Amino acid sequence: MTKTTSILKVAFRAMGRNKMRSLLTALGIIIGVACVVATIGIGEGARVQAESQLQSLGTNFLMIFPGTTTSSGARSGWGSNSKLSEQDVDAIRQEVSSVSYVSASIRSVAQVVYGNQNWSTSIQGGEVDWPAIRSWNVAEGQFFTDADNRAAAKVCVLGRTVATTLFGDEDPVGKMIRIKNIPFRVVGVLEAKGGSMMGQDQDDTVIAPYQTVRKKIMGTTSVGMIMTAVSTPDLVLQAQEEISALLRQRHKINKAAGQEDDFMIRSQTEMLAQAEQQSRTMAVLLWSIAGVSLLVGGIGIMNIMLVSVTERTREIGVRMAIGAKGADIRAQFLVEAVVLAVAGGILGIGLGVGIQQAVAKFAGWPVLVSTSSVSLAFLFSALIGVTFGFYPALKASRLDPIEALRYE
Repeated sequence: MTKTTSILKVAFRAMGRNKMRSLLTALGIIIGVACVVATIGIGEGARVQAESQLQSLGTNFLMIFPGTTTSSGARSGWGSNSKLSEQDVDAIRQEVSSVSYVSASIRSVAQVVYGNQNWSTSIQGGEVDWPAIRSWNVAEGQFFTDADNRAAAKVCVLGRTVATTLFGDEDPVGKMIRIKNIPFRVVGVLEAKGGSMMGQDQDDTVIAPYQTVRKKIMGTTSVGMIMTAVSTPDLVLQAQEEISALLRQRHKINKAAGQEDDFMIRSQTEMLAQAEQQSRTMAVLLWSIAGVSLLVGGIGIMNIMLVSVTERTREIGVRMAIGAKGADIRAQFLVEAVVLAVAGGILGIGLGVGIQQAVAKFAGWPVLVSTSSVSLAFLFSALIGVTFGFYPALKASRLDPIEALRYE
């Protein structure tokens, strides 16, 4: 039997004599490592989902919201006293060369009825560029035309959730539905899009011509939002600057005089940055919890190893008396600390993966189990064992053999 095998055998025997104490000692390591694995997995999964959902908004998507004006010291936000107009939409379409697609947009919520089925859903008004801006294809039928929008025609395109809820397996195209008791003819059904960054079902919507929604459903003269898209990512910043300059000119806003914009422009890049910032904040919080748990676990290992040194003082004396060197004693207790920490790390990895799967199943959050997170957690646990086990091992190796043999 080699020296290493003998040391490991003694280490496992020492842990086996006090199973409950060993488990409780490793509990801090288990929790800390589980937090590390769960944090990395959930964080990476959230990042990938955020990027995917932002891409689902459309290629190089820009949104122009009304609001953010300052009046009497009070700063108002999106949707307050909208200053965007249809003339602004036409001006962007004609004068901003970097923009490829433009659509006015307006939104309401209404009850949609077909036969004996009804469903409360989002009613969005848009123009013919809407599918190109959102990169959202029509799966069945077709999208409404520019002539439909100009004539405020009572036609609509259904999101997949609405189509399934109202029609089941029946083909919706050509059928009549009622929105706020107004009959609309279904001309198309959009392809399935999935959830948004906020967890909302993007397919739970009805798209109708902007002028129809504005005049016949909402009865308003204001534009809720302007959606635009550019052909390449390189043009996003240029488009933002050109649109901002145009709207400031049209709305007579003098930035040099300290006047605030009465609109906001948001891009995919900004939204992705916000999503990443939220992910980083959550990761820092979870990493802090993991760090504290690992520290507590390390202190627990040091404490129990010091107790073990005291309890096994006579054993240490006997081993030294029959020829064991200080380095052998030090290696023995250091290996025991590392084995305890690594065992806790393995259990922690299993618990962390279990937490990831539970979160994915019950909360619907995406997770991404990676070998890097498992390796990092395993390395942390071994490092904790070495760091916090060194002092007890050093103390054991420096015991006087004669005093150790006399210890009761």
